Amino acid sequence: MDVPLLRDAAVAIADGVIVAAGDANQVITNHPEYAVEDLGDAVLLPGLVNAHTHLEFSLAECGAGAGASFGDWLLNIRSRTPAKLDDAAAWTAEQVRAGAEQSLRFGVTCLGDISQEVRVTRAALAGMTRKPRVVSYGEVLGLAKRRFRVDELLGYAIDDEFASSMLRIAITPHAPYTVDRPGYERCLRIAREQNLPLATHLAESDREREFLESHAGPFQELWARIGMWEEPVDTFRGSPIAFAQAIGLLDYPTLLAHVNYCDDEELAILSRGWASVVYCPRTHRYFNHPPHRWREMLAAGINVAVGTDSCASSPNLNVIDDLRILHNFAPEVLPHLLWEMATIRGARAVQMHEQVGTITSGKRADLITFDVRSLDPLGEILETSDARPGHIWIDGQQIY
Repeated sequence: MDVPLLRDAAVAIADGVIVAAGDANQVITNHPEYAVEDLGDAVLLPGLVNAHTHLEFSLAECGAGAGASFGDWLLNIRSRTPAKLDDAAAWTAEQVRAGAEQSLRFGVTCLGDISQEVRVTRAALAGMTRKPRVVSYGEVLGLAKRRFRVDELLGYAIDDEFASSMLRIAITPHAPYTVDRPGYERCLRIAREQNLPLATHLAESDREREFLESHAGPFQELWARIGMWEEPVDTFRGSPIAFAQAIGLLDYPTLLAHVNYCDDEELAILSRGWASVVYCPRTHRYFNHPPHRWREMLAAGINVAVGTDSCASSPNLNVIDDLRILHNFAPEVLPHLLWEMATIRGARAVQMHEQVGTITSGKRADLITFDVRSLDPLGEILETSDARPGHIWIDGQQIY
């Protein structure tokens, strides 16, 4: 188990990097040059990773639009942005800052953020003194009469003006119903060439296949309603997962957000690829999807992480609340495996596993503590609804 360092343990940190971790007496003896901070009776954990969210909707009201179709819900979320560009940018920046701060307070020290207004989002994050580590996925949309925007949005996505150790540049073609095959292939090619993390929403709705195969159904109607519909280049005979396989997304460590609809054959396809699945339990429940196959995916060797999605479909950005849903639904799953889904598995999903996700020498010192006293501290945290981190560090600097 590579998640926690329990009691009587110590971590030595230099320049924001973990130098040594393990038995307290041994670490202190081997590193007498360091001052010792006694945290008392606490469990020390890697900082949490929220592998899928949208910070630009952090002040959205969860429940607004509930009961509407998925397409209407999407329109409702987008319609809340002020019409004037200056007002829209300020509103987006305010939401990003609020979401980043909220994430930190819940112990999330790294997150995968998808943003359509990526220039505003990255500038807002860069201006914050106290913030989580962010893999910033610039969102690319381009279909029907808007397919010309792929190159423009891709240019924004890969702009590295704000890139740093705290912000990694990444790309996300939004979904099969908003990006056509050539757009996906261009995003994948750039990600490969520049070694960038790549993500997409996949099999989030049970109507995606209908759109891929016939350009019919609610997603086509949505495009027509906003006056942007024209026949895409071609159709695809198969499921969203088969589509992802055909264009090469599964031969790259792509983050697949949701994957709510997956049959046995598709699960086998995923198990043979490199992609990770990010399951968002509270958003999944919000839309009343059928049971997710996360346990079967894990058993098949697929890297499954957990995410909150945005506050438009989830009450907050506390990834532990999503773990609690899994713990209550599947108490037979050991707590340490659930915690992996919000630490090392999340880090792997956003391609940050070499920097964060475990308390390991050479990784960044992003750490949190919880004050617990039971023999099963990870289970106790999941079963205590108001449990919050006692201390939070990023790069060895105490944030809270």
